[in-house]
Amino acid sequence: MVQAPQLTLKDFLAMPDGDVANELIDGKVVPKVAPKRFHSKTQKAILRLLDDWAINHGEVGLEWSSTLQRKGRDWCPVPDLLYVAFDRLPPNWDDDGPCPVPPNVAIEIISPDQTFGVMAEKAFDYLMAGVLSVWIVDPRAKTVTVFKPQAVPITYRDNSLIDEDQLPELEISAQVIFDRAGLLG
Repeated sequence: MVQAPQLTLKDFLAMPDGDVANELIDGKVVPKVAPKRFHSKTQKAILRLLDDWAINHGEVGLEWSSTLQRKGRDWCPVPDLLYVAFDRLPPNWDDDGPCPVPPNVAIEIISPDQTFGVMAEKAFDYLMAGVLSVWIVDPRAKTVTVFKPQAVPITYRDNSLIDEDQLPELEISAQVIFDRAGLLG
């Protein structure tokens, strides 16, 4: 059996944009799962909540890819949202490419076709690649699980404030996110 050649990060980034977001994983192009309604509503709610706060802190990216390393190989994931502080970005950085540094926070929202276990594994990959915090958001369970290096993941629900040192002074809870998304009721 002949294996397809491994794609380099340079070749991956030179590919034309398509209708579907793709990730580079282990030298292969992997299409990102197409979001469903609850995923989309949750993503929009989190974007709105973070965007206003981030004006003086950093950039919030909506499906903005990031160039990282995973298990010693180039990895280009496309988190549903990411936040990167201004002080982590290179000075005068003004490129229209992927985020050039590991973001402070990567946020992945579970779609119906995905499992928490697979997303948790991806969260640990993000942490190993230098991301400082990863949120796995589950619109069906109405929870936000926060992964941080050297810590046990914590799952937030209801009105418990999410303890996120990467988003200083932002007070946010799972209830606020899902209420804003119109998923409480």
